[in-house]
Amino acid sequence: MEYRNFAKTDIQLSRLGFGAWGIGKTMWIGAEDKESKKVLRKAIDAGINFFDSALVYGNGHSEKLLGEVEKEAGQELFITSKIPPKNYKWPAPDDSKLTEAFPKNHIIQQTERSLRNMNREYIDLQQFHVWNDKWADNDEWKDAFYQLKKDGKVRYAGISVNDHQPENAIETGKTGLIDSFQVIFNIFDQSPADKLFPFCLENKISIIARVPFDEGSLAGAVTSDTEFPKGDFRNNYFRGDRKKEVWERAQKIRQAAGKETESIAETALRYVISFDAVTTVIPGMRKEKNLLANLKSGAKGPLSADLLEELKAHRWIRNFYR
Repeated sequence: MEYRNFAKTDIQLSRLGFGAWGIGKTMWIGAEDKESKKVLRKAIDAGINFFDSALVYGNGHSEKLLGEVEKEAGQELFITSKIPPKNYKWPAPDDSKLTEAFPKNHIIQQTERSLRNMNREYIDLQQFHVWNDKWADNDEWKDAFYQLKKDGKVRYAGISVNDHQPENAIETGKTGLIDSFQVIFNIFDQSPADKLFPFCLENKISIIARVPFDEGSLAGAVTSDTEFPKGDFRNNYFRGDRKKEVWERAQKIRQAAGKETESIAETALRYVISFDAVTTVIPGMRKEKNLLANLKSGAKGPLSADLLEELKAHRWIRNFYR
């Protein structure tokens, strides 16, 4: 397992992290606690020490599972959470106010809820689950995190940047109070590499790369005939002709990777870790087979410079979350 320093610290985080949305059972159908805990323990045994959760993942269920497994493993992990906006609006409307989404008391209260779920005294990294860079100079969020850190409830602060809006947090990063940005980054959405990555490298802010497989299409798991369980959010994400479109694009990427990788999933994961700005990548891994596949792919390291250059042509500007 490869490790990278977190932000300006000496804390070593596994390059392959664990995205814990799916194990919360919210919007992802089919997760079973027994299997989720088994996969979590195997991830820890394999050297993964970064686990990303959020209060809204199963209304705290994901956090509870992480807390339980950490205690059972007897090993201290680096666990994150996210504060949901009080108005529950994703993404933050351009004209919204910080006091509508993240008033000071809300930030503190939601953090304390997460701590109870995890049965922990502190959260390693607490993140805003949505953001608007117009709030950068507002003192209320700063005061809240100052209080949380003073009370020993939070170690570091981060922002989970709005879907496909990687530059909508840079001004906040300039305050010097943000330790990490979590952002969508994959072969389709390459935009974080334009401005956010250079900014973070210069300012030693960690990047947590989410959605490396584009909710499954870049894992080769979505074809024109794919059917998702009732209630699964991917029914909407891949609605209409989107399944056919992503499959065709995925096959072109597979062809481009040629003999350098064994699968499109390997290509997608290794693409993300080919960028120095990325501290860790957090695919969801509800199944043991997915964990093992990701461990195998990650161990092969970055893609070649030639392939990275060729993959630039597969950049795709769109937002399927809408």
